[in-house]
Amino acid sequence: MSKHTDTAVLQQDQWLKRYYFARALFSMLWVAAAFLVGTRSAVIAAALLVLYPAWDAAANWVDANASGGLQANRTQRINVWASGLTTIAVCLALTAGMNAVLGIFGLWAIASGLLQLGTALRRWKSQGAQWVMVLSGAQSALAGGFFIAQSQMPTTPSIANVAGYAGVGAVYFAISGVWLLVRQMRRRQAAT
Repeated sequence: MSKHTDTAVLQQDQWLKRYYFARALFSMLWVAAAFLVGTRSAVIAAALLVLYPAWDAAANWVDANASGGLQANRTQRINVWASGLTTIAVCLALTAGMNAVLGIFGLWAIASGLLQLGTALRRWKSQGAQWVMVLSGAQSALAGGFFIAQSQMPTTPSIANVAGYAGVGAVYFAISGVWLLVRQMRRRQAAT
């Protein structure tokens, strides 16, 4: 590996580490807000349910731009659109009730999970350390199917249904950040 390539990989590792930790922190805070306040207030729950896919759209946009631009990151470009459209769909579904919202979240979890899996597989070639993001994408797609099934049940779901999903996502992002941190520490030790 050339010095230029090695420097680019290290810079991308630095970016991804910060990005993964930021995603984990946001999701943890979102889950805490969902359980502490969202389960008690329909208005706050609605705002949180709209915020979650909007944040995902913004996060994918920022990451894609920091990783070569939207043109070079097709899966993230599509994910920005999917999450943006989901934000609008959740706004509309809120008028129909939580079953409709959970169905929208299910479709989105499948799409964004598969797109995340695609992004992780693409990054694996240049960055490595993407196995957790591959698992996260696959789990998201599976959870989406579960959400769709739950949305058809007579029981009315709540924000807690989505909060569990977001909590698992936070764990995946945190593990990915830690994995990159450990990898950086090992590189530094090997260089000395």
